[in-house]
Amino acid sequence: MEKITLNYHLKLQEMCDCYMERDFLAAMQAMAGVDSPDTEEDGIKYLALAILYAITQKAEKLSFKKKGEELKVAIKNGSREKLPVPPVAVLDKVFEIMRAILHMEEDKGEMEFSLGLRSGEVNVMVKAEGHGDKQSLKINFPKQ
Repeated sequence: MEKITLNYHLKLQEMCDCYMERDFLAAMQAMAGVDSPDTEEDGIKYLALAILYAITQKAEKLSFKKKGEELKVAIKNGSREKLPVPPVAVLDKVFEIMRAILHMEEDKGEMEFSLGLRSGEVNVMVKAEGHGDKQSLKINFPKQ
């Protein structure tokens, strides 16, 4: 039997489906400060949880920022809410995963992204930037 390998986009959709009934914030908090045995799996999981949380909070924007060892993850929904931050290796993987999904090879890029969910799909605009030890990923959600 042939083994089927899934790409990051499908893995992200599956992870969203898997965690749809969970407490997203609590699951992200459980990942904060804990070294990851599998950064790829945890990167996809964290990204899925953050996206799902942002959607349920009717966020305008979800942002991931890294400057050296300083990490920030937040949503903007009228006010700004900081989210639990994963370990550096996991956040690095989040940047890598989104760049791979969107086929972004340049330091800076912006592209529309469609994520299929159980109840339909969400179309967002993703902006990624990176130079040296600085990385930034912003996911802009449609107005609700």
